[in-house]
Amino acid sequence: MNIKRTFTFMAFILSLAISAMAQDLDSKYATELLQPGTPAPDFTLNDINGNSQKLSSFKGNYVVLDFWASWCSDCRKDMPEMKRLHETYGKNIQFIGVSFDDKKENWEKCVETNGLDWLHVSELKKWKETNISSLYKIQWIPTMYIIDREGNVVLSTVMIEKVEAKLKELGQL
Repeated sequence: MNIKRTFTFMAFILSLAISAMAQDLDSKYATELLQPGTPAPDFTLNDINGNSQKLSSFKGNYVVLDFWASWCSDCRKDMPEMKRLHETYGKNIQFIGVSFDDKKENWEKCVETNGLDWLHVSELKKWKETNISSLYKIQWIPTMYIIDREGNVVLSTVMIEKVEAKLKELGQL
């Protein structure tokens, strides 16, 4: 019986430590992001086909903004999970990938190779030189935002687990 209690206690402590580490990513990398309730800055960027896409044209829908780059290992690690979220929620929620690639061929190849079949836009400039990184206060990638139907930030995070939790919460749309 004592061994069972000790094991249960150790499992509890481990889960708290893992939770604290997960929370630590936002406390370290997401402190400057736009906060919930803030109007999401409008932008117009070109998609892979060269067509202009304006965020405000999606008003009336929930939007997931995923800031990423093909050269970013953490972004590539999250891609299968983002793809799964899009497959699960993409009928009711608009997904927009915002790439910080500065070479179109790298951007296109990554989207195609990974089967990222939602809207992707880019300025095709280095991350720190883009206007959108300033607008959305991006200090780390991947960074994700969820925007509500009125165009306000619902969630800002660097953790895809938080995006999934919020999408589950919003899943009754």
